[in-house]
Amino acid sequence: MTSLNRRPTRFLGLALSPLVTWPTSSDFFLSSTLSRREILVDNATFKICSTTAYPSTGITTLNSKSVTEEDTFMRNFTTVTFFNLSTTTTHAPHSSQSFSEPSRPDLFYHIVQAPTPISKTLPAYALSFSSEKPPSSLSTTIIGWLPAQEKAREGTPGSQSNAGDATLADFVVNPAFVDVLHSAIKDGLTEGVDEIQKAGAMQTVEGWMHIHDERNLPALNRIGEPDDIIGTVLVENSEIRPETYQPMPAYRLVTADGLMQLTPGLAQKLKDTLAKIAEAEKSSLS
Repeated sequence: MTSLNRRPTRFLGLALSPLVTWPTSSDFFLSSTLSRREILVDNATFKICSTTAYPSTGITTLNSKSVTEEDTFMRNFTTVTFFNLSTTTTHAPHSSQSFSEPSRPDLFYHIVQAPTPISKTLPAYALSFSSEKPPSSLSTTIIGWLPAQEKAREGTPGSQSNAGDATLADFVVNPAFVDVLHSAIKDGLTEGVDEIQKAGAMQTVEGWMHIHDERNLPALNRIGEPDDIIGTVLVENSEIRPETYQPMPAYRLVTADGLMQLTPGLAQKLKDTLAKIAEAEKSSLS
């Protein structure tokens, strides 16, 4: 087997760096929800023929190049599945001020004006769970921000970029959103809105139960990675004691496995909570 460390691909505008293992000789097709591309493998040399992925549904060759071991290449604007490898990318810049993430229909990018934690002068992409634009560029409902415009260089005005050009290091988490996240989870546990968490309590019976991020679930009866554990709650007699819920300090909203994903009941509770906050913010601004 030949290994190829590839340049970070894009997930929701954030860079991933998976290790791809390629067979040494054969022809393959990478399946995509938006396009198809062919990889011609000849020993350690790979000829990559990229095809259009958005918005065209046809197969149009854009470029081809040879890549040898330890070289890097980029797959832009497509959702790719290669056997057990699945990486997701955001689409090209959209003409509107808001657009959804193709791989996660529940996520939306919104152009917001400065100032933001990204820049005091340049606009940014605000990522949220609502299709409606946030009430303000610093709204609590914003998950985080990504740069929407390149910084000016040598007096030249910044040029428009797209969310897929940003890397993991560019993503700025909204601390206010994190607080709401944990509050919504605690409220959801109190109200018993999530059947998966209740089933987990039945299995735990007694002791502390982790609330895991769905983006990278651990194997059965195993503990997940610290940055994938959202919080912990005490279980007694197979019942969740929501008042004992504690956020995990090491948890991260975004990792190499992507953006946060909650179980259905908790996800809906979070969205409902954010909708109420958005309405309150709109009222305060009017």
